[in-house]
Amino acid sequence: MDNQAIHPDIRLIALDMDGTLLTNQQEVSKENKEAISRAKEMGIHIVLTTGRNFTTAHPYAEELKLDSYMVTVNGGEIWDPSCELIERNFLQIDDVQRMWELAKQYKTYFWAITPEHIYREGFPNEMDISEHKWLKFGFDVKDDVIRHTLLEELTNRKLQVTNSSPTNLEVNPYGVSKARGLEKVCSRIGITMENVMAMGDSLNDSSMITKAGVGVAMGNAQEKVKEMANWVTATNEDHGVAKAIQHWVFNK
Repeated sequence: MDNQAIHPDIRLIALDMDGTLLTNQQEVSKENKEAISRAKEMGIHIVLTTGRNFTTAHPYAEELKLDSYMVTVNGGEIWDPSCELIERNFLQIDDVQRMWELAKQYKTYFWAITPEHIYREGFPNEMDISEHKWLKFGFDVKDDVIRHTLLEELTNRKLQVTNSSPTNLEVNPYGVSKARGLEKVCSRIGITMENVMAMGDSLNDSSMITKAGVGVAMGNAQEKVKEMANWVTATNEDHGVAKAIQHWVFNK
């Protein structure tokens, strides 16, 4: 929905990465780079707000020459402009143990993130889950019935469940979200969420899209996300980030 009645004072642009800032080849297009650079020159904070962990997100911040905050692991971590950790939120060990059991029971692909490592598909046989701290757990489930069953149990366990694609489930501690992370960044900068333009494509972006002054869904976004947004831009393959910045920041 293009709401031309919105005339925001955008002072921060929050960018999801996969399916949003990045092409399907995991690259930042020249058009996106140029728009981000110009917005940065105007004094606008560019905040990568991603489900990725710091290690896999930060190289893109360096490539874009960003010197602002970062919100990683769906809001599970907040980093300051000097790459110092401000906040980190961990899952309960019994929840991680149960999710590992569910992954084995339903034979689903999974990943799990600690501050030091990303585990995919399995844990080392000798590893004691309780000896680690866990930031996020994710499932990729092609079967709709199994995915719904998992979603129901995880929700009943009072966990924060979103997705980064239609077939997966991303699990964080209850209350952790990209919006909550951004709210804390805004407080430090001295602005509000009304001064934020947030862009994304999946349900893990929905909290920031709905709470931002301008919520932008990608052209390739899930339909539910498009319905929540103020505006729908082009796809991640067609420089949708650059086009949204052009529309809302440069042409207002």
